[in-house]
Amino acid sequence: MSCKAKYGVLLDAIANEADAIAMSYFRGGAMGAERKRDGTVVTQADKRIEQMAIAKVEASGLPIDVVGEETSAEPPKGPATNGRARMIIDPIDGTEEFTRGIPTFGTLIGIEEDAEIVAGMVSAPALEKGARWWAYRGEGAWRRAQRLHVSQVRSLSESMIFTTGTGPSKDAQARERMRRLADAARNSRSMGGFWQHMLVAEGAIECAVDWISKPWDLSPLGIIVEEAGGKSTTADGERTIYKGRFVSTNGVLHDTVLNFLR
Repeated sequence: MSCKAKYGVLLDAIANEADAIAMSYFRGGAMGAERKRDGTVVTQADKRIEQMAIAKVEASGLPIDVVGEETSAEPPKGPATNGRARMIIDPIDGTEEFTRGIPTFGTLIGIEEDAEIVAGMVSAPALEKGARWWAYRGEGAWRRAQRLHVSQVRSLSESMIFTTGTGPSKDAQARERMRRLADAARNSRSMGGFWQHMLVAEGAIECAVDWISKPWDLSPLGIIVEEAGGKSTTADGERTIYKGRFVSTNGVLHDTVLNFLR
């Protein structure tokens, strides 16, 4: 059975309801926003979406565990070791933007089997109606009915790069490496979050760098970029979602980009 046949109905159902829940709060009142212990914000929409996803997984009868940002005590440090499939979900990636009325937020869902992400979906209902990207291992990456392909730009000096900040770590070396990478490109922007990786998959830009991220921020991103012909690794070149410092490129420029970041 293909990954899409196995998980597609479930992921579509979760994303559809997540869109409805998120948009019922977006640019409205009564979000119930509060700060968590790590300083990030959570809203009633985050909690409702994650609870809904857990309920749909249970109702599906599929043997899948769920790891979510709002219900897990801490981020997983590596792939599951119990032999079961695992759904990793960020109910609203970009909650800060969500609470400020900025449309660059989305629900991120990845399914992991045997230490490999085999299905991924990103749904961003405020960007435009039906803004959704997905991929199933070996079956291509898609947005709506359009199959995605990364760009074929072969020179860093002709590329567009999106980056995020280095966080509160005061990592001067990291900031300098990111600055040098941005300076080497034709154009650079500071974006962060899921959308920049989706732009790599679409061929709109050549590189996206997220310096501070957790597994639920990343779970569907790499498979979508890879199935579009690109490459996603850590800044050290490891193909994993568990070590942060996540880099997506069109593949052609990947080694060049990593040389700036190492």
